[in-house]
Amino acid sequence: MTPYPPSEADDTDASPPPPPSVHNCTTTEELQAALAHLNAQETAVTTRLDALLSTQTELTHSLSRLDLIRAHLGTQVVAARSLTNSMLSPAASTAARVTGAVKRLDVEQSRVKATLEVVEQVAELKACVLGVTGSMGAPQDWETAAGYLARSAKVPEHIVKGEFAEEMVPTAEVPDPPSVTLENAAEALCGLFLREFEKAAAAGDGEKVTRFFKLFPLIGRTEVGLEVYGRYVCQGVSARARETLANKRTTGDGVGLGDFFYGNSMSRLFEHIANIVEQHGKLVERHYGEGRMVKVIERLQVEADTQAGILIDTFGDERNVDRKLTDIKSYAFSFLVQSFLPQTRSAMGTPRSSSPAPGAPRMSEDEGVDVKEIDMLLSELGMMISRWSLYCRFIARKCLPPQPDPSTDAEVAIPLTLPPLLQNSLLAQKVESRLLLPFSAMTTFFCRRSVEKAFQLDEAPSDLTLSLSSPVSTISNAPFITSAVDDVMYIVQTLLQRTLNTSQRGLVTTAISTIGRVLSGDFIGMIQRKMQTESYPKGATASSPPPDAKVISFLVLINNLDIATEYNTRIITSFATATSAPVPGTTVNVALEEMFPFQSDAAAVRDALRAMEGSFDAKAGELVADGITVFFNQVVKPRLRPLLTEAFRDVEYVVSDRAGGGGAAEADPDAGDAEQDDGEIVRRRFQEGWEALMTPYKRVLTARMYSKLLGTTAGYFARLLEKRVWGYAGRINELGAIRLERDVAGVVGVVVRGGMYGVRDTFVRCTQICLCVNMEEDEVADMLEGTDGVDWKLEVDERRRARGMVVERR
Repeated sequence: MTPYPPSEADDTDASPPPPPSVHNCTTTEELQAALAHLNAQETAVTTRLDALLSTQTELTHSLSRLDLIRAHLGTQVVAARSLTNSMLSPAASTAARVTGAVKRLDVEQSRVKATLEVVEQVAELKACVLGVTGSMGAPQDWETAAGYLARSAKVPEHIVKGEFAEEMVPTAEVPDPPSVTLENAAEALCGLFLREFEKAAAAGDGEKVTRFFKLFPLIGRTEVGLEVYGRYVCQGVSARARETLANKRTTGDGVGLGDFFYGNSMSRLFEHIANIVEQHGKLVERHYGEGRMVKVIERLQVEADTQAGILIDTFGDERNVDRKLTDIKSYAFSFLVQSFLPQTRSAMGTPRSSSPAPGAPRMSEDEGVDVKEIDMLLSELGMMISRWSLYCRFIARKCLPPQPDPSTDAEVAIPLTLPPLLQNSLLAQKVESRLLLPFSAMTTFFCRRSVEKAFQLDEAPSDLTLSLSSPVSTISNAPFITSAVDDVMYIVQTLLQRTLNTSQRGLVTTAISTIGRVLSGDFIGMIQRKMQTESYPKGATASSPPPDAKVISFLVLINNLDIATEYNTRIITSFATATSAPVPGTTVNVALEEMFPFQSDAAAVRDALRAMEGSFDAKAGELVADGITVFFNQVVKPRLRPLLTEAFRDVEYVVSDRAGGGGAAEADPDAGDAEQDDGEIVRRRFQEGWEALMTPYKRVLTARMYSKLLGTTAGYFARLLEKRVWGYAGRINELGAIRLERDVAGVVGVVVRGGMYGVRDTFVRCTQICLCVNMEEDEVADMLEGTDGVDWKLEVDERRRARGMVVERR
């Protein structure tokens, strides 16, 4: 259809206002304008009428089609109403009747099936009752009788006690109701099985024991069977434990400390229980159901509480654990205490740091505490605790609820937790009070006493010298440390390994904290006191240098801290990052997750190890920094200024063109020909003095400690060198500035020689001063504005000052 033309209102909106009305025109022009407007309106109206007339035929055709469709639709409506009234209504009524009949039939069928099921169950019940009574009669077929009782247990209880069963099941031979008959039969069989089971257990007939043990769940006496089976296996555990103790009393084994009798006995006890659980668990779960072995484990745990408790009590009595704990608590640590008391040292003299003189009594004998006995006790205590932890992990895994099917996507790992039967056991309480607490106390004592004894027997390298004409050492091997470091770190590794092997989170975290505290307090404290008193590098007078012996001793103590930190880090890392299982016959560490599988125990132990490492590193690092500072101030610093003065002695930097850069040689007429040729007299002098100063210390110190000393020395020396360079202001010409830059570079090169290039940044200000002095005039503007791409450490005023150091410029 042709669209309608625009309306008059639209034309009016788009056109200017109309001219005046014909009746208001007063001139010919106004009349002509009004006539033109009227003609335009006429043309627009004519166009719209033509458009409407052109679409009239199509509109008429569409209306005719609508009338025809309405007529057909009316016919269809009449036909549909006729179909509904004549056909569908009767069909719906018929369907409703059929549905009702089907529902009634389903109800009747379900009732018939229920009746048949009841009849079948009653028939099955009657067969079971007759089978039980028949099997228990003359044949005495106990397995068949138990099988009939198991079949009768599948019949619903309401059927067994129902009126229909009570009417149909009893017979002349079995007149009682079926529930009474079955219950009596079960009780009779239970008593019979108990007697036979105990008789077989007493006779040691394992096959017969298994035969009657399998029959208890068939007669509905699962708890009785598990209880009697628990008693049976506990008898074996008890007999084994009594036999072990009896053999000890007879043969006298276990008297010495080194045999670990009680540790081995506890190991055998727990291994025996674990074998019972492992071997008999499948039998129990197959005949009694999954998870029913826990009942037997609970009974076994009661016996384990008794037998292991006897072992622990006997161990405490025969090893005199309580007396040794008393001795430990009363031990005074006289050597450590006196070492930490300045007034005691001044009154009594410096304690010995070397081996006792021949024939002199040892401190351990005087104090009445034998460290070897404590060490052996700790080993046996650790063995007993580790076996208890291993037993706990085994039982915890056996008491886990059934794991989900690994083939399903809903598999969720069940965290391992200590079951209540272990948490609340008497043995757990006894292990806590009689094993864990003594182990913790003895570990603390043994660690402190080992540190004390290590310093009592401490020996320093005796063949070290600061003379460059002699070899640094003919006996000792680098790194040069005292014997106390190796001794203490070996003890630390041993104690940590022994403690971690216990797999007791609380004990381990406490012991790690204690060992870390002893290292940070006693070990580092003893080194600190030695550095402050025995080896402090100070001369007899303020102007005299310290003796070489004290210098060497002080450097060795600094090495002690460095090597001890390295050892400690390696020990902690080996324990905290171990991921592989132990290899028999080796010392490969076990992963913490394997040793501490309970929930977050491994993470807590790893955090404790890292905390110990961080605490020791911080304490040792602080003392190392103080020691380096003291050594620099007392030994190195007083010699740096004379060294620098000697290197630049009689050197002038106002060089004439005739001299050709040899002004220094002219100023030093005694210089050799080589120095006159290469013009490196400053570098040669400084190198000789620097090597004479630093090389002896470099030979004694470890690489890390020498780097720290070099860094401190370079920082101070850079300030001295900068001050001297500034001091040449007004005493330099252009050629002398080139020579100055070369001499400064030579001095810096000597300091950073040997791979110590990290200290070169310390001299950046010195080199930038020389750079400014020698810069071309066309580069000065960029230098002062900082647009030359150089990372300037000098301020703008300092750069301008450096440019003014030259007396004349061409």
